[in-house]
Amino acid sequence: MELYDRLYELYAEYDTETLRGYREFVDLFPPLDSRVALDRWDEANADLAERRAAVEAAFDDGETLAEVAAVADRDAAFTALDLRGKYGRAVNALVLDVDETLRSAGDTDNEIPRSVLHLLTELAERGVPLVICTGQTLENVKGFLVQGLGNELVYSGAVSVVYEAGAGVFTPGRGEETKRLLYDDLDDDVRGVVDDVRDGVLRSAPDDVRRGCHLQGNEFNVTLKPNYETGSDAADEVIDDAMAHLLELVGEAVADRVDVDDGPAAARAFFADADPEIEASLRRAGADVPAETEPEAVALFERLNVALYRADAAELAARELDKAAGVRSALDALDVDDPFVCVMGDSKSDLEVMEWVASADAGISAAPSHSSESVLEHVRDTDGLVFSPGDAAELLRTVYALNCLVDLGTDTGAADEAPSGEEVVGSSGDDAA
Repeated sequence: MELYDRLYELYAEYDTETLRGYREFVDLFPPLDSRVALDRWDEANADLAERRAAVEAAFDDGETLAEVAAVADRDAAFTALDLRGKYGRAVNALVLDVDETLRSAGDTDNEIPRSVLHLLTELAERGVPLVICTGQTLENVKGFLVQGLGNELVYSGAVSVVYEAGAGVFTPGRGEETKRLLYDDLDDDVRGVVDDVRDGVLRSAPDDVRRGCHLQGNEFNVTLKPNYETGSDAADEVIDDAMAHLLELVGEAVADRVDVDDGPAAARAFFADADPEIEASLRRAGADVPAETEPEAVALFERLNVALYRADAAELAARELDKAAGVRSALDALDVDDPFVCVMGDSKSDLEVMEWVASADAGISAAPSHSSESVLEHVRDTDGLVFSPGDAAELLRTVYALNCLVDLGTDTGAADEAPSGEEVVGSSGDDAA
């Protein structure tokens, strides 16, 4: 019997929805000092074992199919089967953005759901290392990782953090490879511009920027964040002013290294031309935007990355230090020599990783449905792995199912009938045929 037929039979004739419910209850049951609660857990665990045993007895590869059914619904399982047919490989690392991907301010109260943390733990224990890829500072990321995943996993050598969107890589438990400061490899011009801007970004800021913004505690990147609620009108206004100020300093720092007449004007012209969102921000701030930049400065401007996150942040980084470069370094530190990764992200910086993965035939990409349009376009054009905001767990279940299915043959037989006592149902919902 073909694997497709076996999966079809599994979800059509067995109550996999209840099986998954027991599995989730058993896995996520909170520690309670209650005899009644513990008795309920014991009952659920026994029911789970009985239902799994029925599936295992019904198919020659029943143990694997029972594991798939206990984790993934019908849609996730058949998506995994499609990926298996297309690529024939298991995912050997997860590359994960955090904000608005693993957690969502609007859908998960900005907390990573327990179901997501549990699946990440299970995948890591099955030999799939985790690369957390974020624009946040290292200290922020370490804090919530230890809280969510626990010290043992975070320091096991199976977790790496690409922080500040690629400025550095932290892989605890890897000896001399534990921390890689990728910005140390930059030349004096690029690093000097960033250092000069950092030194003066608040000291020389206009009053509204100095009062309305704070400097994020980065090791390398320069990130101005609002002292107002992200997304508010006040944050929108002050970040526009911060962007104008940031480009003023970038232009001055470049002019110290390159012979240009008006460095700030050249910077505004170059970065406004490169990004319509920056141009719109500058115009909202009332800044002059010249039509052309000065050619002598272009080579150095092209090595800098200025980014606007509307009503959230204005940022300066080095173009060579993007998330894709950080991910490659993290995979090297994790000894993933032939990567086939699953990238999950929502922003333009995540798109850089997705595009590298696609060009290198090194994995698959997924995104929440509220992602940047360019991210969604890329994901839809590849494998269509778009998930609902706050529901990263569903995509992780697909990856889990893929890794279970990828080593199964296509001609394994199935038992002629379900074992005596097994409840065979014409399921509804996601288990319907």
